[in-house]
Amino acid sequence: MNVVILDYGSGNLRSAERAVARTGADVTVTSDLDAAREADGLVVPGVGAYAACMAGIDALGAGPVIAERVADGKPVLGICVGMQILFDHGVEHGVETKGLGLLPGRVTRLTADRIPHMGWNTVEVADESALLRDVPSDTRFYFVHSYAATDLDVLHQAGAKVTTASHDEPFAAAVELGSLSAAQFHPEKSADAGYALLRNWVAGL
Repeated sequence: MNVVILDYGSGNLRSAERAVARTGADVTVTSDLDAAREADGLVVPGVGAYAACMAGIDALGAGPVIAERVADGKPVLGICVGMQILFDHGVEHGVETKGLGLLPGRVTRLTADRIPHMGWNTVEVADESALLRDVPSDTRFYFVHSYAATDLDVLHQAGAKVTTASHDEPFAAAVELGSLSAAQFHPEKSADAGYALLRNWVAGL
């Protein structure tokens, strides 16, 4: 299986590359949109600010390619801010940035005593999750973020499978909708649990 990790100027590209390659997939890190369009699987990473990541996506012209893949039923996996930009909008420091609009809702600052939410936290796995198949609830994944999608109802109404975690309030830790999958945590930093997620995703390509 050929997996492209999209290089748009943001993300832990090499650690993501190594983690996906461990599953046995043939992994390429590239900004080539034709390669991104044709790959069996596309990973959209992302770290830092929502607006900066969207600026990188827009500068590369990658948004329509990601949307085209989802419309055609081709697998896409968003990680961390790469998950967040899949939503309609992101709000940081009072500024709202338009996202890719492939998942409904907004990404907003967590209402929590400690920000960022950093370290290991357990998740409640969605029923019939393919992404987390055979991963039990209460498994720990590694998170580093201050913002998240907290309107879980709008995701459920769209038919998404939503795996949740809580940091003073519940938020979407992973989302599956059609061929689109996303994780707020870092699979590449989550040891065996992260490997299990990536293995499941690659197996479904």
